[in-house]
Amino acid sequence: MQANDYLNINKQTWNNKVEVHVNSDFYDMEGFLKGKSTLNSIELDLLGDVSGKRVLHLQCHFGQDTMTLARMGAKATGIDLSDKAIEKAKEINNKLNLDATFICCDIYDLPNHLDEKFDIVFTSYGTIGWFPDLDKWAKIISHFLKPDGKFVFAEFHPVVWMFDNDFKDVFYNYFNVEPILEEESGTYADKEAPLNAKTITWNHPISEVLNALIQNGLVINCFNEFDYSPYNCFNQTEEFEPNKFRIKHLENKIPMVYSLSATKK
Repeated sequence: MQANDYLNINKQTWNNKVEVHVNSDFYDMEGFLKGKSTLNSIELDLLGDVSGKRVLHLQCHFGQDTMTLARMGAKATGIDLSDKAIEKAKEINNKLNLDATFICCDIYDLPNHLDEKFDIVFTSYGTIGWFPDLDKWAKIISHFLKPDGKFVFAEFHPVVWMFDNDFKDVFYNYFNVEPILEEESGTYADKEAPLNAKTITWNHPISEVLNALIQNGLVINCFNEFDYSPYNCFNQTEEFEPNKFRIKHLENKIPMVYSLSATKK
């Protein structure tokens, strides 16, 4: 695996995951088709009323959150690198008679595929680790926001990515020192799935995220940290309240998720 080939390697992995994810309990497609929202209070509190707003959703996977935003009255556009995911998103969108729009491309390349400005740019959970360069990422966000437009972001905390898979040892660097090349079997949505995934990712400390946004003309309005994950996607977890998961032996001692909202100057 060469880090400079990260797009092709990661795209292949995400293409392979789509069918497994669509059919997993984790994504609860049956509930979603019946109208269940896939957004959590962490991001909903920052999104506010999206009715009538143009919302750009970056790294949308197969579009459940994008379509949830459409159901909430937003004019939602979802973007993802995986062509299989975008195909599936369009299929579900048509089935549900929603008016979300979906585009398949690398986020860095989005200005070549979309010419529009948005009231809100949104991205969440397990997204920025796929980018080597957060300055380029923040430039894209700034480019697509209207003046006074809002960026809403929820993400797993970089402290979580320091640990080995069973949260026993500090295994990875908190700081972005080098690409992380990994091979693993299964997927977070179905740990027993017969998948072998190659991935190239990067750890991004909080300072890198905040500075990238600030340097690209965004004013941080709020920054929150949470001692739980709304998703049961890690090992050694316990559900201590409905839909709130922690690493059992670490209790509430580490941050697991952070969120922020920022406004374009």
